[in-house]
Amino acid sequence: MTDIAQRRPTSVQDLKDLLGVTLGPTQWHTVDQAKIDAFAELTGDHQWIHVDPERAADSPFGSTIAHGLYSLSRTPAFLEELMAFDGFAHSLNYGYDRVRFIHPLPVGSRIRLHAELTKVEETKPGQVNVVTTLTVEAEGIDKPILVAESIGRFSA
Repeated sequence: MTDIAQRRPTSVQDLKDLLGVTLGPTQWHTVDQAKIDAFAELTGDHQWIHVDPERAADSPFGSTIAHGLYSLSRTPAFLEELMAFDGFAHSLNYGYDRVRFIHPLPVGSRIRLHAELTKVEETKPGQVNVVTTLTVEAEGIDKPILVAESIGRFSA
């Protein structure tokens, strides 16, 4: 098991010092059919390629695949493995830019996250927006599953 050093920035300068630093990877997380089915129930997206293993076995993928949004929805929890923002009075997910689902995620895969702070912008005194490039990879798959730019807003 990999020992992950969680970063704990407490100031704008701490965030700026992390610009360009690759954080991670996180621990591996297995994506099984039960998790895919639960996500389908939550979102109402019951497309057969996600929830019908028998039919999906005859697809070009050979099995069910996780929803692209499943991978994206896992990124906040993954990011918490790498960074804690408890040194700020307020922090929130402000949105995403350039979300790309690059490769399908087959059931039974193990995924993890790498992150890199790419922009730290003071929007007003005591408030900063941080853009973090998130890359979700799957064990044994050469291409990333997902690459997205996450925007976080932090206040002192």
